[in-house]
Amino acid sequence: MRQVTRLSSLILGLALGAAALAAQAADEPPVTGRPFQRELNLQPPVTPIASQIYDLHTWMMVVCLVIFVAVFGVMFYSIFKHRKSVGHKAAIFHESTAVEVAWTIVPFLIIIGMALPATKTVVGMKDTSGADITIKATGMQWKWGYDYLKGEGEGISFLSSLATPRAQVGSPGVAPTEARGENYLLEVDNEVVVPVNKKIRLVLTANDVIHAWWVPALGVKQDAIPGFVRDTWFRSDHIGVFRGHCAELCGKEHAFMPVVVRVVSADDYKNWVGLQQAKMLAAADDPNKTWTIAELKARGEQVYNANCVACHQANGKGVPGAFAALDGSPVVNGPKAAHINVLLKGKNSGAFPAPMPPWPQLSDTEIAAVITFTRNNWSNKAAENIVQPAEALAARK
Repeated sequence: MRQVTRLSSLILGLALGAAALAAQAADEPPVTGRPFQRELNLQPPVTPIASQIYDLHTWMMVVCLVIFVAVFGVMFYSIFKHRKSVGHKAAIFHESTAVEVAWTIVPFLIIIGMALPATKTVVGMKDTSGADITIKATGMQWKWGYDYLKGEGEGISFLSSLATPRAQVGSPGVAPTEARGENYLLEVDNEVVVPVNKKIRLVLTANDVIHAWWVPALGVKQDAIPGFVRDTWFRSDHIGVFRGHCAELCGKEHAFMPVVVRVVSADDYKNWVGLQQAKMLAAADDPNKTWTIAELKARGEQVYNANCVACHQANGKGVPGAFAALDGSPVVNGPKAAHINVLLKGKNSGAFPAPMPPWPQLSDTEIAAVITFTRNNWSNKAAENIVQPAEALAARK
């Protein structure tokens, strides 16, 4: 009896502790589109699919809880009620047709009750027809590239990289020098912007390794696989900013590959599209312009810091065994035609320990600039030390 009392006290204590944590979490200020401390459930859903996932999760937790209580309740009751100390003797029997039929039919019905709504949701996830806007998301180490393929905003293209300052991150053995912000590692320089109440089809692929585009509040998690094109969709019912990140172990910078989706009103989206198109027009350099080496080196340093430094490092030494050093590289110091080809088409072997993804999304001027920068930086002394945008343009053809 004393052991039963202790067990009851333990169960009661656990229940009270869980209730206290739930109450504490309920006192937290609501945070939209990102996780927060002591969160005990899924993020609040903002799309139809996310709502179905949330309901399925709740339903299956209830089913599991009922099964747990029923099975262990019967077990503990039987142990307590029929214990040897009150005179009961163990029954000896081998088969019971009724029991075997029951434990076959009941689990089957439970599985059907869980599988039917889950199947409906999975089928709904795959229905990408009738999309208002189609966006291509390309995973790369370690950023996302976005291209608006169809619908309002068609032609907009940009890269989205981590915006959290490295001073907040620190490094092995070195503490951060800045206080970490509210959206630490969940903020980017260029957000995906979409209109509210519009069906957004997302087409995913990758340049190098497997990545995964995951935003919990939208109910979207889809792998981006090199050489394959996969799609998914979402339609947000709420205006807001919703955050996620790459959900595959894609390399040493995996934690620094967030996804941020900003859902805005129809009018705000039109304004954003107009602004982006104006920016792209202004940034479109004439590939026939002849640049000086100083101009190309200055522009190339910006391109390198935005796109190349994570793998090849600021000192050009790369990461031994993983990412090639550009300082002293035979490719960088060799013929410039081969160097241009590596940037446009990538490279899977040879001087590169890890695959070098292609970078056709860079403009001709950006390709010429970053090549010129690397061929004239560190200890490099390439004979062909300058590349003009027209040469990059010709190599594309």
